[in-house]
Amino acid sequence: MSAEMKIIDGDARQHQDNNRALHYEESLLWEKERSDHPGVDLPAPQNLKSRTGMKARDDIGLPQVSEPTALRHFVRMSTWNYSIDHGFFPLGSCTMKHNPRLNEKLARLPGFAHIHPKQPASTVQGALGVMFELQNWLAELTGLPGVCLSPAAGAHGELAGLMTIRRAHELKGNKHKNVILIPDSAHGTNPATAVICGFTVRNIPTKDTGRLTLALFKEALGDGHDVAGMMVTNPNTCGLFEREILEISKALHEVGGYFYCDGANFNALVGKIRPGDFGVDVMHINLHKTFSTPHGGGGPGSGPICVSAELAPYLPVPTAVKRGTAYHLETLEDRPTSMGMLKGFQGQFGMHVRALTYMLSHGADGLKQVAEDAVLNANYILAALKDAYHVPFDGPCMHECLLTDKFQKEKDVSTLDIAKGLIEHGFHPMTVYFPLVVQGAMLIEPTETESKESIDRFITVMKNFAADVAQDRTDIFHDYPLSSPRRRLDEVKAAREPVLRWK
Repeated sequence: MSAEMKIIDGDARQHQDNNRALHYEESLLWEKERSDHPGVDLPAPQNLKSRTGMKARDDIGLPQVSEPTALRHFVRMSTWNYSIDHGFFPLGSCTMKHNPRLNEKLARLPGFAHIHPKQPASTVQGALGVMFELQNWLAELTGLPGVCLSPAAGAHGELAGLMTIRRAHELKGNKHKNVILIPDSAHGTNPATAVICGFTVRNIPTKDTGRLTLALFKEALGDGHDVAGMMVTNPNTCGLFEREILEISKALHEVGGYFYCDGANFNALVGKIRPGDFGVDVMHINLHKTFSTPHGGGGPGSGPICVSAELAPYLPVPTAVKRGTAYHLETLEDRPTSMGMLKGFQGQFGMHVRALTYMLSHGADGLKQVAEDAVLNANYILAALKDAYHVPFDGPCMHECLLTDKFQKEKDVSTLDIAKGLIEHGFHPMTVYFPLVVQGAMLIEPTETESKESIDRFITVMKNFAADVAQDRTDIFHDYPLSSPRRRLDEVKAAREPVLRWK
C-alpha cells in the first residue's frame, strides 16, 4: 500500500463509526457536522421586511448535515431501543406484552384520529359511543359501576381515585379521617399519591409472608377513627394473591374506610374475578398493561378509574353519558358533587379505541384466557427455576414470579450481574431489586402473549447462569455484557451526576 493510500485509509478509519455487523456505535449528530455540507443552504433574503415584527432568529444550534446523514443517524439510533417487538421483555409488575396491530389500525381510522376536542358533540357521536362502551366493559369486568376515563396514566388514576375518596369524606364531614394504610411492598407511587392528596401514610409490614395478614392489618387499623382508606395491589408486587383480602376489606368498611386497589396487575384477574366482589371501592386500570395499549412511546397513557355505586357521585368529570339516543360529556353542572375536573379534553382517546378493540376481539371468554395464560406462564417459569434460584415465598404465584440471588450471592454473583448477563444473551432483564421487601429480588413477568418457545429460551439461559455459578465459573458475570455497544456503566454516578448537555 502506498503512503498516500495509508493516509487516506487512516483518515477514513478515524472518521467512520465503529459498526459491527448490525450493532451500531453511533456518534452524536453534531459530530457528523461538516461546514461544507449543510443540511439547508439558502441565500440570505434581501430587503425583506418582517410582517410580524419579529427579528430573524439567531443560530439555533441545529447540526448542519445532509438529509441522508440525518435519516440514517436516527434509524440507527432506533435500533438501540429494545422493545417487545424485538423479543422477550420480562419486566415484573409492568406487563410488557404484545400490542395487536389490529388495535393500531382501528385507532388510525380518520373518524377517530382526526377529530378535535372543540367539535360539537353531534359531530363526534361515534367517539363518544366508544368511550361509553369502554366504560360499560370496565364496569362489568371490575364489578364497579362508576367509571371515569379522564386519567392519563396509572399514577394519574391513583390521584383521581384518592381525590374521589377525599371528596366523599369531605362531603360526609369526615375531616378527622386523614390516614391511608399501605403495605410496605406497594408500588412507590401509592404512598406518594396519598401524601400529595394530603393524607398521612401508615405502613403495614408484609416482609415475612409477602402478603397482608388480617392480624397485622388490624394492628395498623387500630380503632379506625382516623383511617380514610387503604391502598393495596392485588395480586401484590410479590406476585401473590392476597388470601385474606375479603376479611381485611370488611374490617376496613366497618370503620368507614374505602378500599383503593391498584389495578396494575389486573391482567392476572380479568375475566376470572371482579375486584368489587372482594370489597374494592376504587380501582384504576392501566389500559397499557391489561388491555394492550402502547406504553407511552405510542402516545399518551390511560388510567381510568372504576368506583362503587356509593362513590360514583364523587367521580371526576366528565364521564360519557347517554341521553336518549345521543352521547354527551357531563359537566360539573350535571354532577356538582364531583371532585372536579382532572384535566382538559381527552387527549388519550386513541388508547380508549385500542383498549375497546382488544376487549371486543377477545370477548368474555378470551379475556378470561388472558388471565389464565398469564398465570400459567409465570408458574411455568417458577417451576422451572425454583431449584436453581431462591424462591422467597411458598406456593404458586399469579402473573409474575419472584426469585432472589441468595444462592448466587454466596459466590459473589448478584442480581445485577445476572441482569447484565441477560443483556449479553439478547434478553431484556427482568425487574431487579423490587419489591424492596425482598433482598436481591428478580421479579419476572412473562405475560400471556409469550410463546412457550421464547419462555423456554429464557429458562435455558437462566439455568445455564445458575450452573456456571455452581461450578465456580463466575468471573465472566462481572464483565457482562460483552457484545453491546456500551459495557458496564457506573450507574450510581450516572443517576447522581447525569450529563444532560453535550459540549
